[in-house]
Amino acid sequence: MRPSTEVAQVEAHDAHDAHTDTIVAIATPPGVGAVGIVRLSGPQAFAIGRALFRPARRIPESVYPPSHLLTYGHIIDPNSGEIVDEVLIAFLRAPRTYTREDMVEINAHGGPLILRRIVELALAAGARAAQPGELTLRAFLNGRIDLTQAEGVMALINAGSDAGRRLALRQMQGDLSARVQAARTAALGALTRIEASIDFPEEEVPPPDPAELGDLMAQARDEIAGLLAGAESGRILREGLRVAIVGRPNVGKSSLLNALLGVERAIVTPIAGTTRDTVEEAAQINGVALHLVDTAGLTATDDPVERLGVERSRTAAREADLLLLTVDGSQPLTELDGQVATDLHALLGEEGAPVILVMNKADLPRAINEEEAQALWPGAPVVHTSALERAGVAALEEEIVRMALGGAAQAADALVSAARHRDALRRADEQLAAAQATLANTLPLDFVSVDLRAALEALGEITGESATADLLDRIFAEFCIGK
Repeated sequence: MRPSTEVAQVEAHDAHDAHTDTIVAIATPPGVGAVGIVRLSGPQAFAIGRALFRPARRIPESVYPPSHLLTYGHIIDPNSGEIVDEVLIAFLRAPRTYTREDMVEINAHGGPLILRRIVELALAAGARAAQPGELTLRAFLNGRIDLTQAEGVMALINAGSDAGRRLALRQMQGDLSARVQAARTAALGALTRIEASIDFPEEEVPPPDPAELGDLMAQARDEIAGLLAGAESGRILREGLRVAIVGRPNVGKSSLLNALLGVERAIVTPIAGTTRDTVEEAAQINGVALHLVDTAGLTATDDPVERLGVERSRTAAREADLLLLTVDGSQPLTELDGQVATDLHALLGEEGAPVILVMNKADLPRAINEEEAQALWPGAPVVHTSALERAGVAALEEEIVRMALGGAAQAADALVSAARHRDALRRADEQLAAAQATLANTLPLDFVSVDLRAALEALGEITGESATADLLDRIFAEFCIGK
């Protein structure tokens, strides 16, 4: 029986005809640019590249094409000899390439017409158009990267913040893979000991020590627990933090949004209820992407338009990762302040998003103290701001990052960011817990091995050892063509 890694790769090879054809794609974004890149990969890449390229000076056949060097010349139509573009071309000899196949990269002028024409010539010469992510898929199939590293490539391309970029880069470089493999190695060690005693009884292989098996399974679960502990921070680093600014009307929520953005985005007037709908904007704080949502004041109203805005504010609060409950520090708390807090408690429940109490309008004489403000949300940190003068905004930004990430923006555990990885880790942990329970109940070791295999299968889904062709199709379909 083939190992699961080999089975997965054979299925993927059959599904994608890897290694049997040469693919071509434009690797730069659509639109006009100074430079555009066309990539070829596969067994005929060099032959097609040589057919389309005419070097500007004669190169001795013994060293042509030179590997990993840019060569100046022209792309021509092989049938007519017409010059299509002036280019720099690189012939990249396997295995020192992105796909571990022979590759050709043509650096042409970045006009869409030119790039399409080069692709057409390559297709006519025997290449086929690449599917989305097919170059990275070949890198995975050829063993250059595993599945988490492949996903890290796409996460790096799509990173919307410096923190997200750093997280994606660590994943692409194999940090997550190493942690998953550590858990997998421990679980595999336990399974190997069990199967050796089952498969070779005639050789008098001694039964494994239950304490040793338990230690190995505990090691695997500890590694998984560490990864899951940083999963929420990882998600925030990758996707960004959704922050809702809530409170009664006229406490300065829109002014606070403008202060956090550094631009006048929301309309601000002394008239209560100016904001009648949610206003959403993107920002970065300490490298972390924020999705800021300014909400309409939470208040009872008979106005149907304002009522709709209040309902949207409730939805924004329910979907937020963090709430900025804002009060006017220059006025005594009102009954409506208390009602807003009560509504939010009921809306969020016990497991709702964390809350920061913002005592705004600090440029005016203070009418309430922090203890009074915290009565609205016991235990919540309090930050004093003057949105008008931008005083206290830096402190608020620091508190947002601290509350949202628990100081984990750079922590080693903040590696898991994809829902697929979280789900597989939870399933692996459940199977390992079942294996531990089976072992503790002194049931036959065959039963323990069933749970261990299921745990290994789940962990293998993350790195690709047990990935099916359907899973690979779903993952790589999200990639851009040419990567």
